[in-house]
Amino acid sequence: MTNSRPSRLCNQLGQVMPSKTLLFLSVVLSACLVRGLAVAESNTAPAKLSAGQIVEKHVAARGGLQAWRAVHTLSMSGKLDVGSGDSVERSRRAAQEGAGVHGRRAQVSAATDAAKAAATQQVQLPFRLEMKRPRKSRLEIDFAGKTAVQVYDGQNGWKVRPFLNRDEVEPFTADETKAEAANTDLDGPLVDYAARGTEVTLEGTDSVDGHTAYRLKLTQKSGSVRHVWIDAQSFLDVKVEGAPRRIDGKMHTVWIYQRDFRAVEGVKVPYLLETAIEGNPQTHRMVIDSVTVNRALDDARFAKPLLVAATQPGVAPVGAAPTKK
Repeated sequence: MTNSRPSRLCNQLGQVMPSKTLLFLSVVLSACLVRGLAVAESNTAPAKLSAGQIVEKHVAARGGLQAWRAVHTLSMSGKLDVGSGDSVERSRRAAQEGAGVHGRRAQVSAATDAAKAAATQQVQLPFRLEMKRPRKSRLEIDFAGKTAVQVYDGQNGWKVRPFLNRDEVEPFTADETKAEAANTDLDGPLVDYAARGTEVTLEGTDSVDGHTAYRLKLTQKSGSVRHVWIDAQSFLDVKVEGAPRRIDGKMHTVWIYQRDFRAVEGVKVPYLLETAIEGNPQTHRMVIDSVTVNRALDDARFAKPLLVAATQPGVAPVGAAPTKK
């Protein structure tokens, strides 16, 4: 998978959620759901290897080049930490107030009472992510009884943001489209990296979770740079540098720690990812419940969404061809 596919939709959630909640949502799916880790069992001195040798061992540890080339689609689902119950409940009320349905106030009141009891508890949102080569993706996030959708067909992208009371299909902005086009495919930046025009250099070693890890610098064909830390014993990536995020007018570095690595159909994927933001002691987790390799996904899943107007029964889906009489 790639580094920022979910960020477009998650960034829109920031218009109703606190900034720290959004930072997690836009980053946590953003660096990758497919690049993983295993904690090293020992912290012995690392072997003197070249960057190319490290990457070769890393790809083998994740299942091997041929196994990843055989992966055509990847589907997963789980839950995302999004902050305390109190902050999320304020966002939930904002989303529900524009629903346009009878009994809305009673529903909001009941939801508010329930939320007060869990105001200090971490809240999670269910998500579903589907990816298909080349660079197609569909992300769904459930929030306040509604489902937000973001899709990319490999060239163009669209989003549906009902949590902002905008029940319409909107195209990606120019910046969103540019960022999506720069993403690597579903197998991450190190698999077949040379064919993609990426240069990898070894900068040194660091301690990650108490274990030695090789720090690799990746310079992509576009010129963008990122860092990946490869465990010196397992050769799986224990830490990935995410896209920097602006908080209070300043840019902050973002890191994603990947854990609970499991084999699925010959390849390995992390089932737990934890995002840390420079200067913020609180981290956020994404827990993956299910991963499916090579599920049949029609290209229509990644086309411009069609919506049915909920307040006008019988109205054709948005974007649908007119009915012939």
